[in-house]
Amino acid sequence: MAQTSDTLQTYADVEHAMLQVVHQAFYEGRFLRHLQAGLYTPRQVRHFALQYSYYSRHFPRVLGAAIAAMAPVAAWWVPLADNLWDEAGRGQPGQSHEHLYLTFLRSVDPHVELDDVGMPREPMSPAVAEAVQTFLDFFHRATPLQAMAAVGLGSELFAGGVMGAIGRGLKHPAYNRDRSVNVLFWELHADTHEPRHYQLCKDILQQFTQPHELRDMFETGRFIALSEARMYEQLHDEMVTLR
Repeated sequence: MAQTSDTLQTYADVEHAMLQVVHQAFYEGRFLRHLQAGLYTPRQVRHFALQYSYYSRHFPRVLGAAIAAMAPVAAWWVPLADNLWDEAGRGQPGQSHEHLYLTFLRSVDPHVELDDVGMPREPMSPAVAEAVQTFLDFFHRATPLQAMAAVGLGSELFAGGVMGAIGRGLKHPAYNRDRSVNVLFWELHADTHEPRHYQLCKDILQQFTQPHELRDMFETGRFIALSEARMYEQLHDEMVTLR
């Protein structure tokens, strides 16, 4: 039986309840089910690759907004600054997430047109714009605990699993007939980056044990997670209109 915010007694309960939300919203969602079954056409996969490039490029802004909402204590903002440094490739040439994502995008469409700063010529989908803006608006009014829960429980807890599932889905033979899809971007997040990012957030979050704090963390995580899941579902709707 699914837990509700009124039955949470420990931080482990919060994690378990969040993972139930994620299973239903992401793994049982139409996007992942279609992707892993090899049901999308090359044009549809290209649309996803282009649109997720916008989401990826805007995520450092999300982290910056989260840092702005943090308590002015190093233990709170340093974990998110570390996450942001990962986005920049920790200063190593060619290792920024922006660069890694381009290896995926160009493997899907070697002839994709990008502007002078590497952005697609095609406009950003309203689905992606809404997901990014939801994050930014939330941090504008969030308490430090809500901001940490939004990043930790609303994203990093499950990001590795979801991105790993996307990477595995993109390996389906249906998407690799003409050329091999480079999934390094997805695999690095699944295997290395996201588990560490979540642990840094969890080290803070699990210090809060009062019932109202557990409830606040869960409701925050669920709100943010469902916003991202909605983006995938809306992208699916856009993709299936293409042939």
